[in-house]
Amino acid sequence: MDRAPGLSVRLKLTLSYAGFLMLASVLLLAAVWVFLLRYVPDRAMLINPDDRPANGVFPVRSALLDVFAPRAAAVLAFLLVFGLVGGWILAGRMLAPLTRITDAARLASTGSLSHRIRLPGRKDEFRELADVFDGMLERLEVHVAEQQRFAANASHELRTPLAISKTLLDVARSDPTRDTGEIIDRLHAVNTRAIDLTEALLVLSRANQRSFTREHVDLSLMAEQATETLLPLAEKHGVTVETSGDISLAIGSHALLLQLTTNLVHNAIVHNLPEQGTVWVNTSVRFNSVVLTVENTGEKLTTETASTLTSPFQRGTGRIHTDHAGVGLGLTIVETIAHAHDGTLTLTPRSGGGIRIAVELPAVSPHTDRSGEDSGS
Repeated sequence: MDRAPGLSVRLKLTLSYAGFLMLASVLLLAAVWVFLLRYVPDRAMLINPDDRPANGVFPVRSALLDVFAPRAAAVLAFLLVFGLVGGWILAGRMLAPLTRITDAARLASTGSLSHRIRLPGRKDEFRELADVFDGMLERLEVHVAEQQRFAANASHELRTPLAISKTLLDVARSDPTRDTGEIIDRLHAVNTRAIDLTEALLVLSRANQRSFTREHVDLSLMAEQATETLLPLAEKHGVTVETSGDISLAIGSHALLLQLTTNLVHNAIVHNLPEQGTVWVNTSVRFNSVVLTVENTGEKLTTETASTLTSPFQRGTGRIHTDHAGVGLGLTIVETIAHAHDGTLTLTPRSGGGIRIAVELPAVSPHTDRSGEDSGS
């Protein structure tokens, strides 16, 4: 925003300090003058050493004013200079932390997010502002690094199916006698994967922007719907899905929460034992939150491995069902949707193998209407 040039804050504070000092000095001198007038007569009789009355009178107040006025003016001039110099120095010391914060903000505006203010001293308004600004820079630096890494990974993932498609088309063009049915099937599979990845990226973008309509959503119904949809996939892999729990009302997007639940159940099915695996889907209600829990049997995981599964394009090792490897964004989408609904995602390895994933969301308040808005506002 373009602004007209104006006085600096330091100069304004200096003038304010000096002005206040001058006002206080004038009031003090005025009080002294009034005090003197109360006890000094307007005129006085001149008395000689012999205590005999002298001829004429002496104007006491006029003489006192002649003496008092120039000295008062000198004092005011000195205080004005003292106030300006002292105010300039004090304002500079007071605004020094603000200068450091401004320099850090200017560096951040150019893209340098690694700089920190780290303002020393005890806590006050400036130091609290500096600490908040340092925390914001740290979060921004982490977020930007994640976005850059995500963009690089997404570009790589999208480039792979495009490169495969180009290779298949080159093969078909260079060898007209080759069976086109196989090439078409492979192109269809590659294209489907690219579409799935693109749709996953769109879901992530929508969840990050929180641009969705909030309404009452029953997580138990989401669990039943996701389980019913994925039942053929579970039967194909010999996985038993057990659903249980209570009615669990949360506030959010029906479509996004269904996507979250479906991703969790799908992930639990395809990353399970090679045969006779089990998936448990449960919903529960706590004091002020609702919890969706999905557990599955499978290979043993360490805590370190489990903590990396929500990173974009992390597929782990030793996956059993390679025909449903996904695009590596399943749990990333789950975490993003959970955070967009002010919820949390917890991944805990099971002692017997597999993993337990819990999504905790704020429960419906009794003061909210069906649209998710506070009825008391």
